[in-house]
Amino acid sequence: MDIDLLKNCKKSIGTKQTLKAIQKGSAIEVLIAKDAESHVVAPLYDLCAENRVAVKEVESMAALGKACGIDVGTASVAILK
Repeated sequence: MDIDLLKNCKKSIGTKQTLKAIQKGSAIEVLIAKDAESHVVAPLYDLCAENRVAVKEVESMAALGKACGIDVGTASVAILK
């Protein structure tokens, strides 16, 4: 998915919400910022691998937040079914 399309799709923003979406089985793709702290996003990579959810890396937390239409950066976003 193109990062610019994030404003108009169903999503969960933030690592805690993304983890919940993966656990519920409602995430179809997860976007993770390359500049996010590794200890924050490492559980996401593991859970995505376990649940066969596609992962895409995004250049920065600021870019990911902006693409979601929020004024702050975010480490991760789950695109929902």
